[in-house]
Amino acid sequence: MGDIRDFQTHPAQRDILTDGEQCSTWRVAAEKMPAVIKMNTGEDMAYRKVRAGHRGSLRSRDLEREELQAATLELEWDMEKELEEPGLDRFQLECVERQPVGNSVGGGGGADLDLEPIQPSTSPHGRFQRLQEEPSYGSRFTRAASKAQRRAENWSWAVKYILAGAGVFILGLVIGRYTHSTEEQTSGVPSDVDVLDSVLRGITAEDLRALKRNLTMVNSSWSEQSELFRVSLLVQKWRDLGLRDIHLSNYTVLLSHPGPSPSTIIDKHTNQCFLPNGEGCDATSPLPAADPSPFFAAYSAVGSLEAEIVDVQYGSIKDLTQAKASLNLTNKIAIMKLGQAPLLYKLSLLEKMGFGGVLLYVDPCDVPSEVNIWHKAFGVTLNPGGDPSTPGYPSIKGSYRVQRPYLTSLLVQSISAGLAKEIMSAPTMGEGHPCTPLAMQSASDKRIITLNVTTQASYRTIHNVIGYLKGRINPDRYVLVGSRHGSWHEGSSEDWSSGAAIMTQLISSMMSQAHLGWQPDRTIIFTSWGGSALGSIGSFEWGEENRVVLESSAVAYISLYSPVRVGRSSCSTASPSLFQLASDIHKRHLRSCTQNSCCPGPNISSLQIPGDVSFFANQLAIPTVQFTSSSTRTLETSFLSEAFFPSDPSTDKASDPSFRLHEAVAKMTAEAILRLSTDPVLPFYPLDIALDVQNKLKDDPLQTAELLAAAAILRDNSTFLQSESMRPANDPKERDPSHVRMLNDVLQGLEKSFLIPAPPAGLCRNLLYGLSTQSSRFSILKDAQEVERPVNQTLSFVFNAIRSAQKLVQSGLELFENDPDSSH
Repeated sequence: MGDIRDFQTHPAQRDILTDGEQCSTWRVAAEKMPAVIKMNTGEDMAYRKVRAGHRGSLRSRDLEREELQAATLELEWDMEKELEEPGLDRFQLECVERQPVGNSVGGGGGADLDLEPIQPSTSPHGRFQRLQEEPSYGSRFTRAASKAQRRAENWSWAVKYILAGAGVFILGLVIGRYTHSTEEQTSGVPSDVDVLDSVLRGITAEDLRALKRNLTMVNSSWSEQSELFRVSLLVQKWRDLGLRDIHLSNYTVLLSHPGPSPSTIIDKHTNQCFLPNGEGCDATSPLPAADPSPFFAAYSAVGSLEAEIVDVQYGSIKDLTQAKASLNLTNKIAIMKLGQAPLLYKLSLLEKMGFGGVLLYVDPCDVPSEVNIWHKAFGVTLNPGGDPSTPGYPSIKGSYRVQRPYLTSLLVQSISAGLAKEIMSAPTMGEGHPCTPLAMQSASDKRIITLNVTTQASYRTIHNVIGYLKGRINPDRYVLVGSRHGSWHEGSSEDWSSGAAIMTQLISSMMSQAHLGWQPDRTIIFTSWGGSALGSIGSFEWGEENRVVLESSAVAYISLYSPVRVGRSSCSTASPSLFQLASDIHKRHLRSCTQNSCCPGPNISSLQIPGDVSFFANQLAIPTVQFTSSSTRTLETSFLSEAFFPSDPSTDKASDPSFRLHEAVAKMTAEAILRLSTDPVLPFYPLDIALDVQNKLKDDPLQTAELLAAAAILRDNSTFLQSESMRPANDPKERDPSHVRMLNDVLQGLEKSFLIPAPPAGLCRNLLYGLSTQSSRFSILKDAQEVERPVNQTLSFVFNAIRSAQKLVQSGLELFENDPDSSH
């Protein structure tokens, strides 16, 4: 959008007229011309006598005619001088119908005249370039009017056109005013700030409570019919709110679920048989027949193994090294705490050590004392993401399916902390202040158990709900918002209903503005995923099917996977691109938190977390953000959220009885959506990425001079891009659409530089996501040092990722360095 500037006529351009102006001027001249005039390039006029050989009887008449011609020519001289004055340019009369320009003219009353061609003006577009030649010229203007009459006639025409021009000007103002007011009524709101305020006002704790109550009333068993019912309910709600462009994407995938009989653990020392939750095998289980045991590890190997128990604590390299020093670990059964590192990463280490099975539990010291989950069993999934039978491609008709019902060679079973204490003969229960972690009483004790795992797999259909709110300026750029409509087992609808309620409330509030005419600049895609708990299957399959489009068009992913948590990590996460945006939003919404709750503070981390965000962050390197809140300040280690505990409705309701935490998370999410979908320049900050890279390398023992130098260059270029390119693009007076589009493409693709091809199991392909807040190192460098992987190759991955990001930032700077409109 260029600036509108007033045009001022240059003196050298005053003789330049449009066709209409030429016609108007020559009409005035033609009315005053009784004889043919020959004009030269100068101001001199040559007069030629007509019929010089007249008889004497006509001499007096000729003299009178000559006097009349002289007077008329004097008038023409004056008129030509007046017309050439700039001040009289405003007197432009209506042009007669144009005729083709010829070399001669003829007409009645003037057929006997010896006409000479008219010479053009000095300028090729001058005011007197050519006379409009038409047959009626001589007959219409055979008699000249008086000078006073012509002057009065000119003034009359001038007044008429001045009045007409004033009328047109006033009419234009009225039309412009009406059009502007119509546009304001169409847009509904005058600015994005007002839209944000209106959307936030439309989000209330009371509405969220009502939505969640309706959703939790829906049956959430394992049956396909039940999931289809939940999907139909969501589609109907979204349509009732005005979201018309809604699609269902269905995939037939391989799902893991409990076997016909529950898994068991038999203590050979006491000959007691236990269920995973610690109850005796002969105890009457209250679990429904449709879901006999929610306490299982999805996609585990099945079978029976009798072996010695080995306490490996958290399964770190240090723990495993100590265990290996005193025991032969081949085909042993590890008993391991959840947390501190991704479960799949730790299981890969156990496989490498030769273990045959593993029992998983959560140490009570890793959760708040007021959250009594230590006595409960839980479920986990061993699926890194997507349908195991179609690895790397979508589960659609025509795709080849691999028979992979098991994703590990280990027999994996999750158990309660009470059963872990029983098996290890631990002296304490992890209670007291300070809390005493669970551990085997003596390393010399040999405890042998028989582990029976009975999971099974079968093909079932899952459903995704995809709703589109189309963008106005950049409809080919997508802001994704994701929630889920499935849970781990029956009775755990609380696990997903919070996110679904917030999603529905966001759609309601935004569609109320859309009904007034508002439209985001970029397309917003609302999603509800199926198969989330078993490995983010729905989001993976949809992402794999639409990978090519998403790689170029997806701007950001905003997650509502588990927005309000009980006894779990309450740390909001964001990729480095969105650090600043997430921190700003947190600070503005701190007042929404209650005094006793874990308020969503300004500290944002880029932790690797489970959930549907995985595909978009880990496979496509799309910038992501997830706002969360908790009623308690947790003391847990990371990755405990990989455990799916049975929901306790009384505990869940007590966590946020006023629904203020739900409201706070919903409003923060709404602001992030609107900023990402309406800001002309994407709110990504490359300098935050550069600072994060330098922070990861700062204390790393594997750092090299080349790595530090590359990181320094990335920081310098990112600083320059952020200040010299992003700042002018954010200024409406300097903003250029093509500039903004190219700049956004650079910002959108920056995190893709940090994807690596084949990371260790359980670790992100995106190097920017770390494992814990206590360690800021690149996770693959930590792994290479501890597991003795090829260090030089790992360093090359990091070095080339930093160099690729630096090259992309440099290309962004070069795009605009030769721009003549650029301020720098």
